[in-house]
Amino acid sequence: MATQSNGIRALSAAALVGFALGGATLALTMQQRREELRLRVEQLERDEVAQRRRARAHQQRMHWALLVKAIDDPSLAAVINTYGAEVPLEKLRQYFYANAWYVNLFHLNQAGVVDQEQLYGPLRDLFQSPVFREYWEATRNHRTALKHSSDEARLGRLADRLYEELEEAETDEWWVVGEPPAF
Repeated sequence: MATQSNGIRALSAAALVGFALGGATLALTMQQRREELRLRVEQLERDEVAQRRRARAHQQRMHWALLVKAIDDPSLAAVINTYGAEVPLEKLRQYFYANAWYVNLFHLNQAGVVDQEQLYGPLRDLFQSPVFREYWEATRNHRTALKHSSDEARLGRLADRLYEELEEAETDEWWVVGEPPAF
């Protein structure tokens, strides 16, 4: 009886050790699987960011290509003339070009190349152009139609504030006018 009892104890101990090893192996396997899944999710997120960047770059190229066509061909310029029939063709082409510069700044900001503070310099420069100021006035209703929370609307409000500050400034030192918003 003692032998049988010892055998059962040994078998039970071996079963417990086997069970513990199996549990440890399972836990390790699950931990490895979680790590693999975490790494896969991170890779998918990086891929998504890269895809968005490529799409943004493609959109910017398309925007420019379309504007160039409109600048070069008066019949195409009429298609996207949202400034009114009274805008002469030469002025319309200038507005399209001004839009290209402004959209370029928007894309630089979206790509993280420049932040809001760094936008102030190029915007100040653009607002020194009478044509760009005319363009800015002509597109005021376009900006009010944007979704208020959009990045484009945010940049438009930032530029509107700078434009107003430049218009009200009592100095010829335009390069120091306007205080970029705090982050």
